[in-house]
Amino acid sequence: MSDMRYDGKVAVVTGAGQGLGRSHAMFLASRGAKVVVNDLGGSTDGSGASQTPAQKVCDEIKAAGGTAVANYDSVSSEAGARAIIDAAVKAYGRIDILVNNAGILRDKALKNAGEAEIRPVIDVHLYGTIWCTLAAWNHMLDQGYGRIVNTTSAAGLFGNFGQTNYGAAKMGIVGFSHVAAIEGAKANVKVNVIAPAARTRMTEQLLGPMAEKLAPELVTPVVAYLAHESCEVSGETYSCGGGRVGRVFVGVVPGYYTPQLSVEDVRDNLAAIRDTSTFVIPSNAMEEIGLLMKVSAGK
Repeated sequence: MSDMRYDGKVAVVTGAGQGLGRSHAMFLASRGAKVVVNDLGGSTDGSGASQTPAQKVCDEIKAAGGTAVANYDSVSSEAGARAIIDAAVKAYGRIDILVNNAGILRDKALKNAGEAEIRPVIDVHLYGTIWCTLAAWNHMLDQGYGRIVNTTSAAGLFGNFGQTNYGAAKMGIVGFSHVAAIEGAKANVKVNVIAPAARTRMTEQLLGPMAEKLAPELVTPVVAYLAHESCEVSGETYSCGGGRVGRVFVGVVPGYYTPQLSVEDVRDNLAAIRDTSTFVIPSNAMEEIGLLMKVSAGK
């Protein structure tokens, strides 16, 4: 089969100055996409700024024969996000692919966390994803095409000590993406999410011996598929890293039903309530409500 290419497509990759974002941007450019390489150039906690990381990746893409422009705006404000998308439209006339990858860390146990740890992390991860998507959204709807790949984390999906701020932002991205996928469906705008495990500035101290097996380049193929015009899925989340990729989903079990539920019923039937041997994966909120209707009707 032929290689998957992105000729004629315009991609924006946020946080693309290093790590995962750099890998995504380099690959898309190598397969024909015109790329906006966005990076504020700050430290892992979000402080500082530098044009060097984004410009360096942009120069690498051009040296390899690709097409790219650098952008240094912050995703954390609506104005910054709009400037990022405007850079793509100004340079190339459209926006087809958005990879929301930018992120920072300010880990702190909940008992010690305050506004300085919580707000900046949510601003970059959750609001950064929202603002960039919003800035690109109408362009994609108007042209009847778009691919958005957002970035969550195992810390948001499953939890991790010291990362309530990060986890809240990352799980928020999943909920946001589910709804955006529903709203974009008629216009062929597909929105999916990755939960990557990769060696980056933010993770290399946490991964230990596993780090050498978790190259960012082993996550990029998943992003590249979800960003391609042939992508068949939307509103889904994929765990990926080290060459493994698998779907992560929110499911619901039939549980226990009685028309006069009491607190004692919950206590006495907890095993049935928690039984995951049978489950369904609703594609929207109404399908989940539909499960209740079926159970209450005895089906």
